[in-house]
Amino acid sequence: MKKLMINNERGFTLIEMMIVLLVITIILLVALPNVTKHSSSINDKGCKALVQMVQGQVQAYYMDKQTYPSSLEELKTDDYLKGSNLVCSNGNPLSIDGKGNVIVTDSK
Repeated sequence: MKKLMINNERGFTLIEMMIVLLVITIILLVALPNVTKHSSSINDKGCKALVQMVQGQVQAYYMDKQTYPSSLEELKTDDYLKGSNLVCSNGNPLSIDGKGNVIVTDSK
């Protein structure tokens, strides 16, 4: 007499897979708004840091030349700033007013 080998392998049913996908979807729906909220906060802090860095270079320029630069291009030409990307992460460029203050100009 032959013994029957019973295959006792169990897998996931379709219902179990659907429940897992539902739980993952709910977790993503809860987590994504928080991530985007923090992303804009990070962009704002990065923009403030860029303004402070450029303001420091304006002050260094003033200490050397006893006058404020008229533009960011003047700072670049005199090697106080390197690189050409002086734009905040929100797309607004930086500029210098007549009193030597670095401001974020609204590009809209």
